[in-house]
Amino acid sequence: MRIIITGASSGLGEALALHYAIPQNELVLIARREERLRDVAARCREKGAEVEAIITDVNDFGRMQEIGSELSQNQIDRIILNAGVSVGHSGGVTPFEDFERLFKTNFLSVHALLEPIIPKLIEQQSGEIVFISSLASLLTMPTSIAYSSSKRALNAYAEGLHYQLKPYGINVMTIMPGFIDSEMTQKNRFKMPFFMSREKGIARITHAIERKRMRYAFPFRFYLMIRIVLLFPQSLRDKIVHFTNFKKGG
Repeated sequence: MRIIITGASSGLGEALALHYAIPQNELVLIARREERLRDVAARCREKGAEVEAIITDVNDFGRMQEIGSELSQNQIDRIILNAGVSVGHSGGVTPFEDFERLFKTNFLSVHALLEPIIPKLIEQQSGEIVFISSLASLLTMPTSIAYSSSKRALNAYAEGLHYQLKPYGINVMTIMPGFIDSEMTQKNRFKMPFFMSREKGIARITHAIERKRMRYAFPFRFYLMIRIVLLFPQSLRDKIVHFTNFKKGG
């Protein structure tokens, strides 16, 4: 199986690369940090996988389109769009530069890569596209407006692609994790509900991929709590959100 993974130099991307590093798989790992990516690629090769490491910043949209075109010269079985950033939780108005960076990395880079790849998948009449989103896409806290907005846009994009590509035998999946141990969550200075180890998080993600779940949110109790809050009258929802935001120090 030929698997493309973005954001593969650390965090969930690194863990996913190592999970799929078996002799039957060919991995294409994309990330901007050269030394770290080469280290991940070397460890994947030690486990028997064939590996191509591509060093690039996903915000270089022209290069991402070139990479998509180059990768489309061969069979593509699965692409996991994992690259993402956060500016952490903070009060006040998010500076435009941070807002722009989040949308470029978490959302626009996705289409830059996929634009030349989608026709290849349609030609194949097969393939899988996996989006790593977040439970934060379902309920926007006042301290994470930019991040949540970028992930909610990603959800909408993935939903549309699902309907567009399903007739061609292509599976589009959106994975929405809660708090998993990673560089991103290590920045947080508040108690994270249902915090999960990286190993458990990867096990849940890969299980959902193998089952071809169109939408998968976890941990289930955290997801259920969010769904229940969204059913409340707005006045009650306001009180819950502001109390929770206060607990974060926002």
